[in-house]
Amino acid sequence: MSAYPTWTPASRPGIVPLHPLGFGTILGRSFAALRHNPRVLLGFALAVQGAAYLIGIALVGGVSFAMFSRLDNVQPGSSAYDQIMAGSVGVTVLVAVVVSLLMGAFGVLVQGVVVIDVARGVLAERPTLREIWAQVRPVAWRLIGYAALLTLAAMIGVALAAAVGVGVGAALGAGAAGWAVGVLLTVLALTAGLPVWLWLSAKLALVPAAILLERATVMGGIARSWRLTRRRFWAVLGVIVVIWLAFFALGQVVAVPFSLIGSLTGSVIAPTGGDTQGLVVQIVVSAIVQVVVLIIQLVGSIVQSTASCLLYVDCRMRHEGLDLDLLAFVERRDAGEEDLPDPFTAGIGRIAAPRLAAPPAPWGPPPQPAWGPPPQGASAPWGPPPQPPQAAPAATPPTPGEAAPPPPMAPPR
Repeated sequence: MSAYPTWTPASRPGIVPLHPLGFGTILGRSFAALRHNPRVLLGFALAVQGAAYLIGIALVGGVSFAMFSRLDNVQPGSSAYDQIMAGSVGVTVLVAVVVSLLMGAFGVLVQGVVVIDVARGVLAERPTLREIWAQVRPVAWRLIGYAALLTLAAMIGVALAAAVGVGVGAALGAGAAGWAVGVLLTVLALTAGLPVWLWLSAKLALVPAAILLERATVMGGIARSWRLTRRRFWAVLGVIVVIWLAFFALGQVVAVPFSLIGSLTGSVIAPTGGDTQGLVVQIVVSAIVQVVVLIIQLVGSIVQSTASCLLYVDCRMRHEGLDLDLLAFVERRDAGEEDLPDPFTAGIGRIAAPRLAAPPAPWGPPPQPAWGPPPQGASAPWGPPPQPPQAAPAATPPTPGEAAPPPPMAPPR
């Protein structure tokens, strides 16, 4: 009795094909990935980040109002006024820094949720929020530590640029010209640091994905991102810059016209500027514009996270042959196997063999045989294909009693 193999249906396609990705594929699928699991990517991620930003803004605004409102009962110019002013500024700045750090922590956790969801989407899976959090929770503090390290590095860079400007301004004198030169040097130093920031953004773009999918440490994730972005630097930088420019332009397209409409509406309602209704209209329109711009920025951060995950998958396919591990996992899973190992933890640090380029396909229609008289100077063959020579018919033997046919005559000379 012969055994036949069991029929297995075709594997479900994921959000990207399981082979090295091109620039356009990564850019397009970064936006298309939002439709794969919108409850997680647009529901949870957008709601958590939006709530964190609004609570942070309300907290900083409330503290600053409570601090500076004490100045209403103090005589300006007095020593108590100066002390209260300095204390109010210090408390407000401290609260703003703490709130910014907390919002950064929330943001990096949301980025982790997005990366895990997109990584499972590559395998045509749609996990629940509980399953995603089960993978994010063990490395949550590493993500927060990495975000704090980036924030500290940025603060040190800004402080160094400001120190250079202040030092030069103080050396030139305490006058307005000296401080103007100091401010100008600070701006120039920050502008000169922009290429460095872009370079580091591309080299470190894969750190969150390495921490989440490989369970790497903070320094291990930095090393992995540095290694995987070799020979893919410009593609990584291009995707990051294009997405940022797209959402920045979209925010400006929304903000500028509505701000002008709000200003014109307030001017029409209160042309003399003394009516509170015009002021209320301007405040309401400005608040709506800021909320819309905030939503656009939050969606942009989510798309950046999806792009970083797809860039990580692409770089590992090219450097370590991750596509082979993903294909094997998908085939075994669809064949009914269970408790399969995570394919993203297989082959970490492996050096894949170079891929052979496919031979170029012929372009254009196949050549047609030429007919007609040969052109001047053309060499044979030309015209229709030659016909094979046909043999002469065999002679029929004479019948009995019949004379044999005469032999053929030789041609005259």
